Amino acid sequence: MTSVRTLPPATGAWREGDDPGRRRWAALPDPLPLEAGGELPGVRIAFETWGTFTGDNAVLVLHALTGDSHVAGPAGPGHPTPGWWEALVGPGHALDPARWFVVAPNVVGGCQGSTGPSSPAPDGRPWGSRFPLVTTRDAVAAETVLADALGIDRWACVVGGSMGGMRALEWAATEPDRVERLFLLACPAASAADQIAWSAPQIAAIRADPGWRGGDYYDAAPGEGPHLGLGVARRMAHLSYRSAFELGERFGRDPQEGEDPWRGGRYAVESYLDHHADKLVHRFDAGSYVRLTEMMNAHDVGRGRGGVAAGLARVTARTLVAGVSSDRLYPPEQQAELAAGIPGAGELRLIESPYGHDGFLVEAPTVNRLLGELLVSRS
Repeated sequence: MTSVRTLPPATGAWREGDDPGRRRWAALPDPLPLEAGGELPGVRIAFETWGTFTGDNAVLVLHALTGDSHVAGPAGPGHPTPGWWEALVGPGHALDPARWFVVAPNVVGGCQGSTGPSSPAPDGRPWGSRFPLVTTRDAVAAETVLADALGIDRWACVVGGSMGGMRALEWAATEPDRVERLFLLACPAASAADQIAWSAPQIAAIRADPGWRGGDYYDAAPGEGPHLGLGVARRMAHLSYRSAFELGERFGRDPQEGEDPWRGGRYAVESYLDHHADKLVHRFDAGSYVRLTEMMNAHDVGRGRGGVAAGLARVTARTLVAGVSSDRLYPPEQQAELAAGIPGAGELRLIESPYGHDGFLVEAPTVNRLLGELLVSRS
């Protein structure tokens, strides 16, 4: 087992099985070598667990861009929002803690406990603009150290949607002997030009905000960071997360209640985007948003492996691939490529939903059923 310090929560000592869902940390003993060159020292990973580890029942759950380790449970200290996949973890759900030991880390580069741009560098100042590009492969390398620290030699299943699906795929391609089952949702084998194009104006909006200060804004007074730019980025991103049909059905051309768009007011759909922008600005860091978006842009399971087909052929896990019918960010043809290229994956399972890319979160009962199906299968 890798020698690594596993740090308890801020209050009290942690014992296996105590206080499920409480955030704790693992500190990597050595600098993290990076695909792009150089290394990242002093890395720590925030993670949460549910259930008790019995040797062969560990499931790794990997979050999307603005997610974190808090898969299930109420909002509270260290948890700005309730669990983002409540319908999957808990009694009677696919990931029942009575059966499975669920591990959910916050990705390196994030801002909910793991080392990222807002974290202190070795000189004591926030990394800021100095924080390097971390790829999905680098994130997996760090999570491998976490698995070693927890005594997990092999995951019974690795689960991920969107950016989490990218990391899940990299886990299965990089460490095939350590992944028994693989559940991929709404993600690609490699980010395409269209996805990189969606990202470009989001990053540009953040960097154009005067509060960005080249990425070194962490000493700014409250309210003076790149909040406007992050809000604009979130508005653009949210359009790619939902479908045109759903927006039309929910909002049409209706004005926001009490407002007149012809006299400076907003349409209802504009108010909806404003709401989601405001929510993100109050819980997420712009520096992490930029670096994690760049992580997704760099995603390519075939890089250095002879191409996508060769990268997918490395996967030996029992795999289920699911896509969302109305996803315009990562359309189903990208999941079809995964299903066709991963040995034994079977046919793509299409989730019929009007909710676009966010269907992988919204359609939780269907996702729960598909995951349960995979977990009872034999590799």
